[in-house]
Amino acid sequence: MSSRRWLERQLNDPYVAEAKRRGYRSRAAFKLIELDDKFKFIRSGMRVADLGAAPGGWTQIALERVGNTGRVVAIDLTPIEPIGGAITLTGDVRDRESEQDLIAALRGHADLVLSDMAASSTGHAATDHLRIIGLIETALDFADVVLAPGGIFVGKVLQGGTERDLLTRLRRDFAKVSHAKPDASRKESAEMYVVATGYRGNPESRNS
Repeated sequence: MSSRRWLERQLNDPYVAEAKRRGYRSRAAFKLIELDDKFKFIRSGMRVADLGAAPGGWTQIALERVGNTGRVVAIDLTPIEPIGGAITLTGDVRDRESEQDLIAALRGHADLVLSDMAASSTGHAATDHLRIIGLIETALDFADVVLAPGGIFVGKVLQGGTERDLLTRLRRDFAKVSHAKPDASRKESAEMYVVATGYRGNPESRNS
């Protein structure tokens, strides 16, 4: 029954149809389009790190918007099919070697770190919330190393409020922190996104 419901939802989802028409690898591409249209954080020439990027929908949008002078590096535990213009890596963002590979591929620190990482749902709201918080904390740890001062972080959280410690960290490390739920996010989904701009830098992480 769950597989049948999923199939029916996919067949009736206008974002799935539009993604297919435009050649995007996932409907998630429209989430990044909406977020960037609202907050305007992607600029021409940026160096972008896309964490948990498979299958590559966000990578495609980042490529379109940074233009020929930009650079986009995507990484995921799951191998990503090649995307023309992007560098795709297979690795764990918690791994020091993967971290160094990404910085080398970027040819410097990132101006923007994206994270649409998600864990499989357990059906237990509290557990799923903790898993999502764990993933965004991992992404922020990674951003502390690869993100240039003044840079931007965009990551997935769950509605119901970002954990207090995480929000405190974001407000400490960034000049401005905003939340938004794109229309492309399914109505029944509790996901939303945090957009943090004006990275202040983390000397302790950079010296470790």
